[in-house]
Amino acid sequence: MSEETHVDTHTALTEEQKRANVVRLAFDGSEERFTTFVETIRREIPPGTGAVLRGSAVTGSRWKDGAAFDADGPGTSDLDLTLVGDAVIGLFTVTGFFVPGLHSRPLSDRDPDIAPDLIPLRETLMAMTGRPVNIQASRELVIHVRGDLLGQPYLTLIERSEPAGSR
Repeated sequence: MSEETHVDTHTALTEEQKRANVVRLAFDGSEERFTTFVETIRREIPPGTGAVLRGSAVTGSRWKDGAAFDADGPGTSDLDLTLVGDAVIGLFTVTGFFVPGLHSRPLSDRDPDIAPDLIPLRETLMAMTGRPVNIQASRELVIHVRGDLLGQPYLTLIERSEPAGSR
């Protein structure tokens, strides 16, 4: 499959298809497990923070090589969680960014200490799903560029809102 065809296929996914992929692939078809996952994130993130899921759980296959989700066996594909907003950017260390103050590296096994306050959430989510969960922080601009301009699909789990008293 050519890279161009691959991206076109992914960008053509509807919100319903992306959600169905995530529930089927990452949560064994259980809406209840998916809802519990989202509510756990909602309880643990700073007020006004949004959350999106990206990657093969959303599309069904890896962008890089087209391999199916969990191609290497059950629980082998990770979940790519991106938290969106100002407050969550501040949870990452100075060394934890691809673009300082704009887009972090993922909190993962490779970089386990770049967002200490998010480690308990990551551990909880991994225990819930039985697979690696990587957590990044981005500003809305990055989500817009990657999703809308570069065609990298994502599923919105939690809409970003203005924190109380921020106006």
